[in-house]
Order: sequence, then C-alpha cells, then structure tokens
Amino acid sequence: MNKKILFPAFTACVLLFASCQDGDKKETPAAAPVAAVTEPAKPDLAKIKADIQAVENAWAAAQNTKDVKTLIAMYADDAVSMPDGEPALAGKAAIQKKMEADFAKPSKYASVAFETQDVYAQGDVVTEVGKTIYKDAAGKAVGGGKYFAIFQNKDGKYLCIREIYNQDAK
Repeated sequence: MNKKILFPAFTACVLLFASCQDGDKKETPAAAPVAAVTEPAKPDLAKIKADIQAVENAWAAAQNTKDVKTLIAMYADDAVSMPDGEPALAGKAAIQKKMEADFAKPSKYASVAFETQDVYAQGDVVTEVGKTIYKDAAGKAVGGGKYFAIFQNKDGKYLCIREIYNQDAK
C-alpha cells in the first residue's frame, strides 16, 4: 500500500475516534450529588452495661425468692431459653413450666448472683456475656457458670429474647 495514503488514513481514524469520545462525554449527564453518609450514633456501652447489670440484679433477687411472676415478666413472649443439658424452651409458657419445676426441687445453693462481663449493642438489641455465681448460706461462692443473653429494649424495658447458660464443672 502506498505510504502517502496510509498516514492520512491513520490520522483520520485517530481524529474520528477522538471526536467520538468527546461527544460521549458531552452527552453524559452530570452525576447527582451524593448525600453525606452519616454513621449511626455509637451506643453508650458503659450505660447499657450498667442497665443490663441492674436487670441481672433484679433477676437474681427474683430467682433467690423463687418469684416466678417477676422472672417471667423479664422475658419477651417469644423468648427462647437454652438450659444446660436440656432441650431448648420456646415461649414464656415453656420457660415458666421449667422454672416452677426447678423451684419445686430442693436448691443446691442458698443464693445466686449474675455478673455482666460484657455487652454488645446494635439498635434496640443487646447481647450480654455474663457469669453466674452460686453462694452458700454464708455468702461464699460454691459454684458458677456462664451465659449469653440477648435483650431487646421494648418501650424502655429490656426483655430477654434469647438465653443460653450452663454450669461450670467442679
């Protein structure tokens, strides 16, 4: 092919390609402004931990007096409890039935206390990691265990929606 024709043909192709690119850019609408993304407020974990510890203190007081009515009021209607070595219990009625059966038996300890070790929160849901302390009549720790509890804040009150717990081996 003749070199005199090749160079002008090549130049024409480059110019044609460049003119197509500029045209595409001019026809593309400007992007809509992006709204500023704000991060959700971080929960006050110290306050939440104190609130959950208060729930656990009330829970222990009710358990130590075998107050089933107060205890069952601390659960959501659709709560699930997963006790140590037993099948899961779904709903307040099943949880209450187990409580009543447990309270009818002689207790292996004089009192129980719960210690909130850590909390994780997102929205109105709080996950608690805690430990259980069983005490004799003199107040001496004679055993313990651990648990996870998930609470939902409903109308300013934390209700247990899920729990799993077990005793430590002696």
